[in-house]
Amino acid sequence: MNIQQIIREQHLGLLFQQGSFGLEKESQRVYADGSVVTTPHPSLFGSRAYHPYIQTDFAESQLELITPPNKKLEDSLRWLSAIHEVVLRSLPEDEYVFPLSMPAGLPAPEHIKVAQLEDQQDVAYREHLVNVYGKNKQMVSGIHYNFQLDPDLIHTLFKWQPRFQSAVEFQNNLYLKLAKNFLRYQWILTYLLGAAPVVQDNYFKNGSPLKTGQYVRSLRSSQYGYVNAPEIKVSFDSLEAYANDLEHWVKSGKLIAEKEFYSNVRLRGGKKARELLQNGIQYLEFRLFDLNPFEPYGINLKDAQFIHDFILLMIWLEETADQQAVELGKEKLFTVALENPLAETQFRPEGEYILQQLITMLEDIGVESARIIYAKEKLAQLADPSKTLCGRLVHAIEDDGCYQQFGAKLAQRYKQQAFERFYALSAFDNMELSTQALLFDLIQKGIKTEILDENDQFLSLQFGDHLEYVKNGNMTSHDSYISPLIMENKVVTKKVLAKAGFNVPQSVEFRSIESAVANYPLFENKAVVIKPKSTNYGLGITIFQQGVQNKEDFAKAIEIAFREDKEIMVEDYLVGTEYRFFVLGDNTLAVLLRVPANVIGDGKHSVTELVAMKNDHPLRGDGSRTPLKKIALGDIEQLQLKEQGLTVDSIPAEGQLVQLRANSNISTGGDSIDMTDEMHPSYKQLAVGISKAMGAAVCGVDLIIPDLKKPAEPNLQSWGVIEANFNPMMMMHIFPYQGKSRRLTQHVIKMLFPEMP
Repeated sequence: MNIQQIIREQHLGLLFQQGSFGLEKESQRVYADGSVVTTPHPSLFGSRAYHPYIQTDFAESQLELITPPNKKLEDSLRWLSAIHEVVLRSLPEDEYVFPLSMPAGLPAPEHIKVAQLEDQQDVAYREHLVNVYGKNKQMVSGIHYNFQLDPDLIHTLFKWQPRFQSAVEFQNNLYLKLAKNFLRYQWILTYLLGAAPVVQDNYFKNGSPLKTGQYVRSLRSSQYGYVNAPEIKVSFDSLEAYANDLEHWVKSGKLIAEKEFYSNVRLRGGKKARELLQNGIQYLEFRLFDLNPFEPYGINLKDAQFIHDFILLMIWLEETADQQAVELGKEKLFTVALENPLAETQFRPEGEYILQQLITMLEDIGVESARIIYAKEKLAQLADPSKTLCGRLVHAIEDDGCYQQFGAKLAQRYKQQAFERFYALSAFDNMELSTQALLFDLIQKGIKTEILDENDQFLSLQFGDHLEYVKNGNMTSHDSYISPLIMENKVVTKKVLAKAGFNVPQSVEFRSIESAVANYPLFENKAVVIKPKSTNYGLGITIFQQGVQNKEDFAKAIEIAFREDKEIMVEDYLVGTEYRFFVLGDNTLAVLLRVPANVIGDGKHSVTELVAMKNDHPLRGDGSRTPLKKIALGDIEQLQLKEQGLTVDSIPAEGQLVQLRANSNISTGGDSIDMTDEMHPSYKQLAVGISKAMGAAVCGVDLIIPDLKKPAEPNLQSWGVIEANFNPMMMMHIFPYQGKSRRLTQHVIKMLFPEMP
C-alpha cells in the first residue's frame, strides 16, 4: 500500500495535516539608506550563548530570528512577528532591518566582521567560510522552514504498511522520500516565491555575470548564491549513503564539518548524520526561501501554508525521486533561478502537472476552501509570471528606480509600523498589556518562554534548568497562597493592616441595601467612600468628597456597590492625594499619581462631546490592551457631575476642570503621572512594610498623602492606607500618561532569575 492509499482508506486527512513548525529568518541590519551596518550585535539582546530567539548568522550585522516550534503554523508566524517587533524597537534609532535577501550597500570586506560569538569554535568556523567562499556570499539572507510530521501520523502509517519492520527505518524512509521529492520539484517554489532578482555589482568578486538591467528570479537560489562547490555531491538514496558521503567530504577536507553541506533540505535529529540511523530523522529544515519584501516579517501566512501543502504533496506523490532525479531537480532549480522573472518558465508543463496534483490532494484530504483557492492562484501564475512574487518585485524596483532605495524605503516603513502601537505586541494583542510587556522583555533578554494558556495569561519561563511560572505578568511562586485571599477582601485587608500598626480609615460594613440605606443618618454631611468589599479596578466605587447631602444619591451609590459584591463598605474619606506604590520585595520601584477621569471645558462643547474627544486619544481603549481606558458616562459619572451642578449636556467654561470620577483608577478612565522621584522615601518604605504585612512579593499599595514632600508621621492626618492590591497593574507605570517610564517587568524577571547576567 502506498502512503496516499493509506491516508484515504484510514481517513487520516486531518492527521496528515498536523505537525510542528518553526521558522528562522536571516536579515541584515542596515542604515536608513539601506547600506549594511558595521556596528556590533546589539548588547540589549544579551548573550548569544543561550538566546533562543535572537542570534546572528554569519556576520555581526546579520540577525537570525528564531521562533519556537509550534503545533499551529499561525503561531509560528505570530512568534516571528513578536520577535521582529522586539528587534525593531530595540535597535538604535538609525538602524533598520533590510527586507530583501540580497544585501545592498555592502561594506568593504575588511569592515564585514564575522559574528563574535563566545564559543571560539563557532568563530573559527565562520573564518573558515571566509577563506572558502569570501564574505559577500555569506551576507545573503533568507528564511529556513522547519517541519516535523505528527508522530501519531508516522506511527499510524507504520502500522498500516507491510514493508518495514523497524519503526525508525520507516520514519527515515518517509522523511527521505519527502526530502528527495522536494529537491526534485523545488524549482516550482522558486518560480512562485523567488524574490532575489538583482544585486549590486560589488557582491561579485570579478564583476557581475548579469547584463546591465538584467533581472533573474532568485540569485540566492542560483549557482551565484551561497552554495557548495559543484563537486560536493551527497546521496539521498539512503540514510547510510547520506552519512557516508558527508563523512567522506569532511575527511577529505572539502568540508570543514557536516553542517557546511548547504543542501536546500537538511535532515535533522542529531549532531552527526550517522546518529540519525539509530535515532531517526526527527524533522526537516527547508532552506530554499527568499525573503518576501512585501511582508514586514519576510513571509506571510498564506505562503507559509502553501509551502506546507507543497511539502505534504511530496509525501503524497506515488513516485519517489532517486539520486539522479535529485540532481535533475538541482539543475532545474539553477535554470529557473536565472530565468527572466517576467517570462514563462521552460518547465511550465511539469509545474502545472505538479500543482494539479497538489489541488487534487487538498480536495481529497478535505482542507478548507481558501487553501484550494490559493493553490489555484499559484497554478495560474505559471501562465502569468507577472503575478509571481518576483514579477511583482521587479515592477516595484523599477518604480523606485533602485534596488537599495526600494529596500531602504520598506525598511523604514516597517520600523515605523512597529512603533505605531509601541506598547503592544501586535501578534499577542489579546493578552493584557502587562503580560505583553513581560513577553517583550523575555524575548529581548533570551528567556525561553512557552505560552501555556493565552486567555489566562499563563506563561512558563526557563533559563538553563531553572523553570518558573507566571500568571498575569507578576503572579509568581514568590507569593504565599494566602496573600491574594487577604487582599481581595477589603475588610480583612484593613484588619490585617490595623493589627500591623498601619493607618487605616474607619469603615462600616453592610450586607444588604436596606440596612445600608437605613444607616444614612450616620453618614449625612460626612465625606465618605462607598465601595464593594472584594472588587478591584475601581468597580462600584462612589466617593462623596463634599459630604453626603442627599439620601437618594446615597442609596444610588449603595446600589452601585452592591452590583459588584454581596457585601459593601462605607468608609471615611481621607483628605489628600491618592498615590499607587508598586512594591517588589524590599523596594518600591514606582509611584504613580492617578488623576481621576476628567475633562477640561472649552466653552464650546458639551461634557459628552469633550469625553468623546478625549477618548479619541490613540493610547485610550479598553484599558487592558491599551495603556489608558476610555472614559464612560455611566451612573457613577453622572452622580459625580450632579455634585458639580452639571449634566452630560452641560457646556463647561473654557479651562473648567470637570471631574467625572472621584476614584482615581486608570481602569475607570483616569490619567497616570509618574511621581517616583518626587515622593519622600519614608512613604516608599511604608509601602514595603504594608506589602510584607500582606505576605506579598509583588504588591500595589494605595496611600492617601496630603503632602508627598513631608516625611510620614504615625497618624491619619499624615497618610492612610486605602488598599493593597495583589497582581497590580504594571502597564500604567511602564506607559504613564506623563513622566518617566518604569520598566517593572524587567524587575520581575530579575526576581525570578537572579542568576541571569
